[in-house]
Amino acid sequence: MKKGKRILAMIGVVVLMLLYLSTLVFAMLGESFMNWLMAAVVATIMVPVLIWAYGFIYRLIKGKSEEDK
Repeated sequence: MKKGKRILAMIGVVVLMLLYLSTLVFAMLGESFMNWLMAAVVATIMVPVLIWAYGFIYRLIKGKSEEDK
């Protein structure tokens, strides 16, 4: 289970870095990419929030955390 968590964490880091990079690129491209910029900013905020929420709900449903073992 630990290896799977590490792999998912690395995938999350890569996704966030790509979102940050796309936000920067769209900001530099100008007014014509404003919709893409807003989508990248919203995704940059929502992806970590959703990842946290999924983990929180999983721990609630499971009943106890892995650290309690």
